[in-house]
Amino acid sequence: MSNTLRWGLLSTAGINKALLEPLRQSPHSELVAVASRDVEKAKLYAGEEDIPIAHGSYEALLADPHVDVIYNPLPNILHADWTILAADAGKHVLCEKPIVTSLSDLARVEAAATRNGVTVFEAFMYLHHPQTRRLLELVNTGALGRLQMITSWFHFYLPVERANNIRLRPELDGGSLWDVGVYPNSAAVALTGGRAPQDVWATQQIGETGVDVLMNAHLRFDDGAVAQISSGLRQPGRGALHVVGDAGEAFVKTPWKPDLEGPNGIELIGRNGAREVETFAPVNPYLCEVQAMEACVLDGADPIVPLSLSREFLKSALAIYASAREGVVIAE
Repeated sequence: MSNTLRWGLLSTAGINKALLEPLRQSPHSELVAVASRDVEKAKLYAGEEDIPIAHGSYEALLADPHVDVIYNPLPNILHADWTILAADAGKHVLCEKPIVTSLSDLARVEAAATRNGVTVFEAFMYLHHPQTRRLLELVNTGALGRLQMITSWFHFYLPVERANNIRLRPELDGGSLWDVGVYPNSAAVALTGGRAPQDVWATQQIGETGVDVLMNAHLRFDDGAVAQISSGLRQPGRGALHVVGDAGEAFVKTPWKPDLEGPNGIELIGRNGAREVETFAPVNPYLCEVQAMEACVLDGADPIVPLSLSREFLKSALAIYASAREGVVIAE
């Protein structure tokens, strides 16, 4: 196999822009194709972004022998089917989060990846950044002591006037939890050993279009640690992550888009109140994500976000929705 991965974009979605520059920066990746259901739109996009091949259908992109990896940024409701079709076409897939919104769909994706021998993983770029890798190391090595509590949130303001935005459309699996809540949810699960919580209590606020515009959840894990997480589409744009152990704590001011929406850094606070800040060489987290796919396909590395971990993220998110909907504690 060549030492370069050839990428294709499955649509001209706005979120593509986050990946364009990283794909150009990496010496082991090349952006070669884009697809749209409107061939003229695909050609226009390809011309604007200097992409060699424009396809007038998603099927044509999957059949393109010049493409090794598909980036799937489609609406949430379409993630499973098109990821499976891509895998069945022999393509590796980087699928936007949430990779699916049901456990049955995740089982279908896992089966497709296995039977075709391809790499498929969920696009949590922050989990690939050195800041997050270090935070996980601090927790896993006991540097903070026994984990006690995690508090994290991700909010931004999406006006109701943009009701046609996919985030506000229930028929496309919109809502704050599926859009931005998956970040604090995945962080809580990853930091507590990669297992879904033992029980969940959640409340939500439903907006004018019928999706959750605010979700608050209390998660309790089997080791006794608890997490308080929040997501929202009607609040000022903010996010943070606070991890507390019995020997110290860590605060991350820019957890979800380090080096894009603010500088990276982990503030460490000891039991005696001593403070220090660990920082890292700036790097685009989307580039880290691209490099992770390269490592998997070209070097045989294991994914940083395997589908088995995505399953635990999903189980937690589904429990949050169930609790908020039914008004009860959901136990594993």
